[in-house]
Amino acid sequence: MKYLLMVCWGTDVMDAQTEPRPGDETDEESFPWLDALRARGIWVTGDQIAPPRRARSVRVRDGKTLVTDGPFAETKEAVGGFDIIECESIEEAVEIAAAHPIAQFGTIEVRPFWGN
Repeated sequence: MKYLLMVCWGTDVMDAQTEPRPGDETDEESFPWLDALRARGIWVTGDQIAPPRRARSVRVRDGKTLVTDGPFAETKEAVGGFDIIECESIEEAVEIAAAHPIAQFGTIEVRPFWGN
């Protein structure tokens, strides 16, 4: 079964990060949590996303598109990245999420894909 791990941490920390410029090469650093999942064949894909300050929320009401800056809700934590894993059960997915380094100070929300 596939599970989405939404990796959340402090919006203030995310908004303070210096973003890479387009075209900048990033060095693939060793990330033991990810390395272990890759070795087990569990990790499907994942990435860090731009901070909340770069978000746009889009709604359509009465046929009119409304766009606002920022995330749809003001919170102290926001999704800052994601991982998709494939494992046997929600219990295994929770174990994997608990081992994620961000879980020590943020939150990892685990959700099965629809129909799993």
